This record gives sequence, C-alpha cells and structure tokens, in this order.
Amino acid sequence: MGNALTMGLLRAGVRTIRILSRDEHKQAEMRARIDDARVRYFLGDVRDARRLCRAFTGVDVVFHAAALKHVASGEYNPSEVTKTNIGGAENVIDAALDAGVQRVVGVSSDKMVQALNLYGATKAVAEKLFVQANSYAGQGQTRFSVARWGNVLGSRGSVLEIFRRCRETGEPLPITDPSATRFWVTMPQAVAFVLSAVDRMRGGEIFVPKLP
Repeated sequence: MGNALTMGLLRAGVRTIRILSRDEHKQAEMRARIDDARVRYFLGDVRDARRLCRAFTGVDVVFHAAALKHVASGEYNPSEVTKTNIGGAENVIDAALDAGVQRVVGVSSDKMVQALNLYGATKAVAEKLFVQANSYAGQGQTRFSVARWGNVLGSRGSVLEIFRRCRETGEPLPITDPSATRFWVTMPQAVAFVLSAVDRMRGGEIFVPKLP
C-alpha cells in the first residue's frame, strides 16, 4: 500500500511526502524502488505520541494506515493489537490536532462490521475515534474522515499469496467455507479511493466503496 499510495501522490504533484513506519527493512525496499528527493523516511511508531508530533509538523494531509492486522496473532496478543490499532489511532488524532494538520484519513476495514475477531473490533473503535475527533477539533482546521474497504488484492499478507503458494506446491487451498464470499479491491483502486476521499471529505464521513 505504501509504495502505491506514494507513487499516486507523486504523480499528483505533491511537493513532500513523509513515510512514518517502524519497519526499516520495508522502508529500505521502498527507497530502492522510489528514488525521489520529495520522499522522506521517518522511523517511528504510532504508539509514540512525541514522534508523531515531530513527524506531523508542517504537514497538510495524513493517511493513517498503521495497524496490526493478522487475525490469529491478534487473538493471541490482544493487548498489543489494542495498543497499536486503538491507542495508535488516538495518538494520530492528538498529534494532528496539535500540529494543525488540515485533513486526516484513517484507513479502515470491512472486518469492523459485526466484528468476529479482535482486529475487526479494534478497527470499529478506531473509526469511532476518527469520526468523533471532528468534535475535538472545534473551530480548528483539522478534519477527520475514514476510508473503509475490503481485501486489497495482492497486498502484503493477502490470501492471494497463500493461494499462489498452494498452486506452486500442490497443497489444497485453505478454504474455510465454500459458500463464503469476500469483497475485493485492487491496489490501484484502493489508492484512487483514498485519494478521492481527501478531495471529497468535509469531516466525519466514512467512505465505503461498492466492491465486487
């Protein structure tokens, strides 16, 4: 997601992009792919409120996509998922308000609807926090909205990776229920959707695309 969104922003003519993540290996890979002086890389974690305040200084728009999203590990490590997915969202909101960021888009998931696991439950709480943050902003310029989508085809951790491996090794596909359905969005569609949310938002919206 980071690579695709960054490329979309560069094509749109954005002057400076700051990438904040705690994954230095992924940042190194991204730097190798995107050799552009307009992209700056910050090591940090959404759990670190002070680091967020530093990173948000002078920023106009924030895309908040940081999350612990693997369902199984989340069920086994609930406190860690809560600290990142809920506490991290709170820190993003506070830092954006303090830094005077104009627009903040929180990336959510369809797993929050009638959540069956902790990941979905934490995303539901994060959505509530983002919508309500507009009240905290008061007469200030900061506005918050949410972009909620389904499964991003080919993203890191996507089931497509598992299916491809099964095809190569001859393993059976790990289908939980043959009657189950999932909503899919391609990476270019996901990026376009998030960017359109920035243009359309007024504060408090939850944007949900119609997906196949």
